[in-house]
Amino acid sequence: MVSTLLKIVPSVLVASITWSLIRRFIFPSPLDKIPGPTAKSFVGGHFPEMFTPDGWDFHRKLVEKYGRVIRLYGIFRARVLYVHDPKALHHIFVKDQHIFEEADALLAQNKAVFGYGLLSTLGETHKKQRKMLNPVFSIKQMKTMIPTFFSVTYDLRDVFLRKTADGPQEIDMVTWMTRVALEIVAQAGLGQSFDPVTESEKEHPYISAMKLIGPTGRNLILFRQLVLTKVYKYNLGTPRIRRFFTGLLPIKSLHKMRELVDVMQDTSVKIFESKKKALVENGPDESQKDFLSILMRENAKASEEDRLPDDQVIAQISTLMFAAMDTTSSALSRILWLLAKHPEVQDKLRAEIREAKQTFGGEPDYDQLSSLPYLDAVIRETLRVHPPVPSLPREARKDAVLPFSKPIKTVDGKEITEVLVPEGTLLIVSIKSINTDPELWGPDAREWKPERWLAPPREALVDAHIPGVYSHMMTFIGGGRACIGFKFSEMEMKVILYVILDLFKFGLPKEKIFWNMLGISTPSVRKEDLRPALPMIVSRADD
Repeated sequence: MVSTLLKIVPSVLVASITWSLIRRFIFPSPLDKIPGPTAKSFVGGHFPEMFTPDGWDFHRKLVEKYGRVIRLYGIFRARVLYVHDPKALHHIFVKDQHIFEEADALLAQNKAVFGYGLLSTLGETHKKQRKMLNPVFSIKQMKTMIPTFFSVTYDLRDVFLRKTADGPQEIDMVTWMTRVALEIVAQAGLGQSFDPVTESEKEHPYISAMKLIGPTGRNLILFRQLVLTKVYKYNLGTPRIRRFFTGLLPIKSLHKMRELVDVMQDTSVKIFESKKKALVENGPDESQKDFLSILMRENAKASEEDRLPDDQVIAQISTLMFAAMDTTSSALSRILWLLAKHPEVQDKLRAEIREAKQTFGGEPDYDQLSSLPYLDAVIRETLRVHPPVPSLPREARKDAVLPFSKPIKTVDGKEITEVLVPEGTLLIVSIKSINTDPELWGPDAREWKPERWLAPPREALVDAHIPGVYSHMMTFIGGGRACIGFKFSEMEMKVILYVILDLFKFGLPKEKIFWNMLGISTPSVRKEDLRPALPMIVSRADD
């Protein structure tokens, strides 16, 4: 049987890839009439320029020259639609979200890494999972999490107090923001502790694996596009057979990825089995307020039709940890960097926090934290101008008409208000572009100005009906695949900033900081070194 599969599976992959390449050159596409630049590379198309770490200028110039809807080329000249038109986004994320779904390549990657969780499923399976998870992420549950947020953040505060006892110190913010973000989601999300947030260098294997998933995956982009996508799309082989084939391929990063996935899966299963045993033996324990415990209690009492199988519950564990790790730490690091660049904003925010501490007395609750206008403005403005995920893919599951909010000129000079998007087309949604569109946000759209949130939104912005779930922007996207934990992330950032800005002042380092345009925007101290790092000068605020 194995020998037969060794012949069949590669043949199916080769045939599928070959036909997809031939089809691109034989048949014209409706997207050919959409203006766009010429690709420099036949193999990579525009991808090398789009997804390079310093691709910010390419994206900015692209939008400035061609507007809100642009035709690009992907691998082997596959047509790609680059879009940030408000009406088009409404169709992609709301009206026709069942057509413009998560891209096959990303789904295949997420299935291989996390299992069949919220980031890996489509259609009814995804709706069923989201229906079960929505109550877990409700505001009511969020309010119970705030004390946990503060408890973990106090550990971070104590580290900074020890480090600055003898004066200002250079501290890597990425390291500490990642650690505190992971520990908060571990305790609040899973009821587990992986990191005591101390100066100890010892790291839990699960956390090490989680941090290496992204860098390892970047070395497998071509494999993901050409092989992994086809394997999952056509359901080739069982998981055991796929694992066998993985071992045969001479790709070091692939073998490393398998090791990381094994560590994450083994840890997730142990956590799940422990909670399941307690649930079966002792019954529901309402005192357990972490998300996983709530999910398992809700799932146990759900009808057979709504209940999630064990493997899908297990898949949510690493999905939750990964989704909450780099995005939140990236946003927090960016906020601190911007506050260091704008000390007057840092001072104003610190004054608001200190006044609030006198007013509230002890730890503020959810509603009190939500009532601080400048803290809210700083976070919103950072997430607007610098979304942790600058762009994301969608894929047309069938032919569909995509309308525009205003006409665009085709390559032959005609005006059109819609375009037919063929089945299989990859769309790149530029979150950063829609978040900083001057027609919507004003001539200063690309500038970081927290004060803009202290005034009512512009009429043009309101009238555009941006389909995002968060403040007229697409940072947390919208529709059925909107970020389910965006309030969790927002409140996590508010608690951390509330605690550390009261006591510490943050200054810029001597080194120039580069923000890399990867899947998630991350800082580094050298262009050629992609290792996340953000050294900052930390001192006592009253020194």
